[in-house]
Amino acid sequence: MAARRRPEIIRIASDAGVAATEPVAERLARYMRGGTLSLAALPPLSLYMHLPWCLKKCPYCDFNSHELQGELAEARYLDALCADLEAALPFIWGRRVQTVFIGGGTPSLFTPAAIDRLIGDIRARLPLEPGCEITLEANPGTFERDRFRGYRAAGVTRLSIGVQSFDDAKLAALGRVHDAAQARAAVKEARDSFETFNLDLMYALPGQTLAQFEADLAQALAFEPPHLSVYHLTLEPNTVFAKFPPNDLPEDDTAFEMLDLIGARTAAAGMERYEVSAFARSGHRCEHNLNYWQFGDYLGIGAGAHSKLSFPHRIVRQTRFREPQKYMAQALAGAAVSQDEEVPREQLPFEFMLNATRLKEGFELARFGERTGLSLAALQHGLDAAERQGLIARDFARAWPTERGFDFLSDLQALFLP
Repeated sequence: MAARRRPEIIRIASDAGVAATEPVAERLARYMRGGTLSLAALPPLSLYMHLPWCLKKCPYCDFNSHELQGELAEARYLDALCADLEAALPFIWGRRVQTVFIGGGTPSLFTPAAIDRLIGDIRARLPLEPGCEITLEANPGTFERDRFRGYRAAGVTRLSIGVQSFDDAKLAALGRVHDAAQARAAVKEARDSFETFNLDLMYALPGQTLAQFEADLAQALAFEPPHLSVYHLTLEPNTVFAKFPPNDLPEDDTAFEMLDLIGARTAAAGMERYEVSAFARSGHRCEHNLNYWQFGDYLGIGAGAHSKLSFPHRIVRQTRFREPQKYMAQALAGAAVSQDEEVPREQLPFEFMLNATRLKEGFELARFGERTGLSLAALQHGLDAAERQGLIARDFARAWPTERGFDFLSDLQALFLP
């Protein structure tokens, strides 16, 4: 049998799309014209707000984050986000927002007063579902006492803390700006301030032994987090680690022992693995990420943010300008969208399954047609192949990845490539 692989995401190349220079009314008319798809109803809609600055760019990070130079342009960036959101309203008119996620970068560089203004600007322009989950990403390196309480008072309902490790040597190897003491203090403050929060942890770090990771995991679970996200360190393209890879990364067999340990210890702590990298106690799943994995819609506002928006006859992706200064100038001029493309019909089965197979519960077969406008026949060949290979199980209503499917997730997803 082939060696077991760590769970990972396949990335599919697509055309860059066209520069989105046309007026909003013309673009909306293009989105609404007849096409090859037929969606009976639009999926749930989430809102993502991107705050792009960090104190320092981590060598493994491939997100659109930028090291802060000088003073944070807090007020101007919030003005740009507001203008960007205003310009996007015609594309989501009449739709309610299910969840909000404020990500980065390091959003906790922004003051509680700024986050209060941002959430107020959102509420003034969009109808949010009652009890809407509003998540803010925070790093211990920007932590100060009572700051998290300020975010809670501003309307944030869920905090996601980028701890990564509780080992000072491993944090230094990852280029993090915080130390283990700051990480522990931040988690304690989050636990005191929020009913629900997430911890991000990484494994297979440079020089990391199984015993060292076991200590990290034990420390994380000792805080009894409602939600835990655990990621294998990967060398992503266009990062410092890709150009200068660490020479002491753990062997694959050690990494899989770490993964097995994660499953055993989280289960013993009363946490359920509901997604390939996500573990939660009852009632604490991340609703925002679930909407992604269930192929819902999301409007992305901010530098480099991506959107996936459904219309009656097509599904469209948008991308904002990446560089913060250019983004602010373009957004304030009402032209934040840099790229705009329709998702090709033949690519939709793969894009749907790329997300759905990450969920332990899989997906309802009927949801595929609801979310893509395609017949289930478009999935049939891939489902048959996946079932023959023991990667998927199914009944008349649902399909879900097996344990083997989780272990060989990339192989499973590749069966649906166009």
